[in-house]
Amino acid sequence: MARPVTLFTGQWADLPLEVMAQKASAMGYDGLELACWGDHFEVDKALSDDAYVRSRWDILEKHNLKCFAISNHLVGQCVSDAHIDERHKSILPARLWGDGDPDGVRERAAQEIANTAAAARLFGVKTVNGFTGSPVWHMLYFFPPTTDAMIDKGYADFAARWKPILDVFQQEGVRFALEVHPTEIAYDIYTAQRTLEALGHHRAFGFNFDPSHFIHQQFDPVNFINQFPDRIFHVHVKDSKVTLNGWSSILGSHINFGDHRRGWNFVSPGHGDLDIDAMVRALNRINYTGPLSVEWEDSGMDREYGATEAVRWVKANDFMPSNVAFDAAFESK
Repeated sequence: MARPVTLFTGQWADLPLEVMAQKASAMGYDGLELACWGDHFEVDKALSDDAYVRSRWDILEKHNLKCFAISNHLVGQCVSDAHIDERHKSILPARLWGDGDPDGVRERAAQEIANTAAAARLFGVKTVNGFTGSPVWHMLYFFPPTTDAMIDKGYADFAARWKPILDVFQQEGVRFALEVHPTEIAYDIYTAQRTLEALGHHRAFGFNFDPSHFIHQQFDPVNFINQFPDRIFHVHVKDSKVTLNGWSSILGSHINFGDHRRGWNFVSPGHGDLDIDAMVRALNRINYTGPLSVEWEDSGMDREYGATEAVRWVKANDFMPSNVAFDAAFESK
C-alpha cells in the first residue's frame, strides 16, 4: 500500500480551511498537514473549546481527507532565536508578540509550542512539525572571530529552552519534528548530530525531512535519511533548483525568492534537482510508512496548477519495497 500524500497548508493559510479542504480533495490529495496559523488549526481554540477540534475533523471528513500531523513553524522559530525583531512580529499573533520584549516573546512562544503538544493529542495526531530558531545561526560565517566556546554556549542555551518543551511532548505522547533548515539549530547533517547530542537524544525529538533545504546546500538528502533512520518522523516533498552560473551565489544575494538572479530557488516538485527515486528507496530502507506531504513553493508557477501536478507526480513516483527477491523465480524446485 502506497504512502498517503498530503498537502501542507502553510502556504495556503490565506484560504479558509473549508475552501482549502475542498481544493485539496479535488486535486487528489489523501489528507492535509494543518498549519497552526490562519484558521486551519488554532492551538488556543483547540485547548479552550471542546467543539473546535471536532469542527476541524468535520471539515476534513466532509472532503474525505485525513490528517497525520500539524505544524507550528512560525511560533517555534521564536523560541530560541538570538535576535527577536520586526521579522518575528510579522509571523506571530499579537497575543504572543505582546510588548515585543525578546525574553517575553521567547517565553510565550515556548509555552505555545508546549501547548501545541497538548492540542495535537486532543486532535489525535502524534506529530508536530516545526522550527526551533537558533542562538548560533548569526555566527555562521565565523567572522568576527567565533570561538568553539561561543557555539557550545549557543547549543546549551537551545537545549535549556527546548528540553522542558520536549518533556511536555513526551508526556502527551506526541513527537516534535524539526524541519532541518537554514536559520534553525540544525541545518545539515553535522548540526543535526550536534542538536541530538545537545538534547541528550531526547525521545520526543526528531526530524521533518525536507530535501529541498539540502539540495541548495549541495549535500545529498539521502545521506541525511541514512544517518538518522530512527529520527525521520515526517517527510516533506519539496524541490529546489540550483542555478549557479558564475554570477550567482548559494547565499541568495539578498534577492527575493523567485528572482532568476538567485543561485537557487524552490520549485514545484519534479521541476528541480530532487532525485525522488533515490529518496523513496532510502525511505523504504528505513521502513518509513508515514505521509509524503507536499510543501508547495514556487514563485514562478500558479499554485493550484502546481499543487495539482505535484500530487500526481508524487503518487506516480512512490513505491513500496518488494517482499520477494527479483530472481527468486529462477531457483529450481
